[in-house]
Amino acid sequence: MRKLLKCFKTEINPTDEQKVRINKTIGTCRYIYNFYLGYNKELHNKGEKFMTGKSFSVWLNNEYIPNNPDKVWIKEVSSKAVKKSIEDGCTAFIRFFKHQSAFPNFKKKGKSDVKMYFVRGNPKGLACERHRIKIPTLGWVRIKEKGYIPTTKDGWKIKSGTVSIKAGRYYVSVLVEIPDINIANNSNNGIGIDLGLKDLAVVSDGKIYKNINKSARAKKLEKKLCREQRCLSRKYENLKKGESTQKNIQKQKLKVQKLYHKIDNIRTDYINKTIAEIVKIKPSYIAIEDLNVSGMMKNRHLSKAVASQKFYEFRTKLKAKCDANGIELRVVDRWYPSSKMCHCCGAIKKDLKLSDRMYRCDCGYIEDRDFNASLNLRDAVTYEVA
Repeated sequence: MRKLLKCFKTEINPTDEQKVRINKTIGTCRYIYNFYLGYNKELHNKGEKFMTGKSFSVWLNNEYIPNNPDKVWIKEVSSKAVKKSIEDGCTAFIRFFKHQSAFPNFKKKGKSDVKMYFVRGNPKGLACERHRIKIPTLGWVRIKEKGYIPTTKDGWKIKSGTVSIKAGRYYVSVLVEIPDINIANNSNNGIGIDLGLKDLAVVSDGKIYKNINKSARAKKLEKKLCREQRCLSRKYENLKKGESTQKNIQKQKLKVQKLYHKIDNIRTDYINKTIAEIVKIKPSYIAIEDLNVSGMMKNRHLSKAVASQKFYEFRTKLKAKCDANGIELRVVDRWYPSSKMCHCCGAIKKDLKLSDRMYRCDCGYIEDRDFNASLNLRDAVTYEVA
């Protein structure tokens, strides 16, 4: 018996007044994030000490805003959302100092994914019913997918959440504390999963999950996206000549954003269904390889294909699903020769090329390259538990 935190994301249908409030809050959060980054850059140029997020928040509320009457509009939005944007900026700096990521970038309007954060302040401040959700500073907002988010009447407690905008549509994502749950012991054998570009996943039990990006529907949308992007590019060129307007550009930009969003939804939906089908067989453990995705992205011939496969999202969601079902997720080292090692005799074929799709060993063992890798991952002795 244990408690679990689960995230639910769905589309909402806010009123015009609520849309203005959301846009205003997100705009303020973006401004504060950029202000925090710029302020610390100035301190660095002057040779002064870095200001943490907590210190900046105190200085902003007690000194900067009172001494600058033209900045009072910052106080008109949720203080929790503003504070979260400062914390995000501080986290970005800390990751940079630890050499975990590049220097933080300024967030640009219309391009950066900025969210409106809200948290449970009091028991009645954040609630959910079948068809609507109560958000602090917004009030009751209608949900398009009725009954998806668990209701508070059934004992589910919403801890926090965010409101975001994507391609002109509004979404709410909430973190819900699930009541005590029982996790049954899985007695089935473990499985190994080999992720790749030819197929999304090859499982050691023989199942193959194809690459969704090679489907006719995805290719058709990609082709349409190319046309719409060319059209957008021409509108920018015509704007310089005075033959187009900003309004036409915004219309075309929204078309491109909607297509990107549709393609992204197809990929995410396929990953969700794949993981659900894998976990449904209830294996005792799942073994995957620790892929060097950032290194693979440096190959300009494969970077687009690697990004479209969403390997990181697959691993993150698989980890969450395994935790919810009591399945052990084993992560095998990236240098483990899963593809080059023969599953029959254990010999390593060092001259194996990427173009060799069939693994042929001197012992007479012949098998599909990816399936052989999944078997080796399943039987790997050295691994880390995620």
